[in-house]
Amino acid sequence: MEQEAQSMKGYHFYAMLSRMKYINRWGLMRNTREENICEHSLEVAMIAHSLAVLKNQRFGGKVNPERAALLGMFHDAAEIITGDLPTPVKYFNSEIRAAYQEVENMAKDRLLSMLPEDLRPVYEPLLSPGEEEQEILHLVKAADKISALIKCIEEKSMGNAEFCQAELALREAVSRLRCPEADCFLNEFLPSYSLTLDEQE
Repeated sequence: MEQEAQSMKGYHFYAMLSRMKYINRWGLMRNTREENICEHSLEVAMIAHSLAVLKNQRFGGKVNPERAALLGMFHDAAEIITGDLPTPVKYFNSEIRAAYQEVENMAKDRLLSMLPEDLRPVYEPLLSPGEEEQEILHLVKAADKISALIKCIEEKSMGNAEFCQAELALREAVSRLRCPEADCFLNEFLPSYSLTLDEQE
């Protein structure tokens, strides 16, 4: 009966996902161009897919690139509800990080509650992937860092020095991941992001 009443009003899950375009990133930084979590998530999905392909083609991996893209697409979905908490705040200490994780989990539960019950089991592993997906999640984490690094490069190319330190920190963060696929991406594909459209042709 409750399900029928809910369906009369409609389910809000997909409409909430469409609001990702209203959540801006880099809240503490002066941006030449604002970036929202919708475009960031698409970029993470595409990079995660490429890292999975590199893993399979060059490092003997057997991961699913499409699954990597899907997990990348949903990796920041909770921020529709929580907003994008600036990294210096989110990682200030272990207590704040743990508290934010709890808020993030509650946000994911709230999103799932906006789906019909029969669809929730399909989306729960996308919002909260399990231990069995750690190999792919490592690639998604690397893709997330690379996407942020690309943002820094783009801002620097527009003459914005605000992102110089962030770029150095992110390059170091990618290096610490010990992800050979990410290293390949940085060596072979990242330099193009510094070029103009004419130079890319």
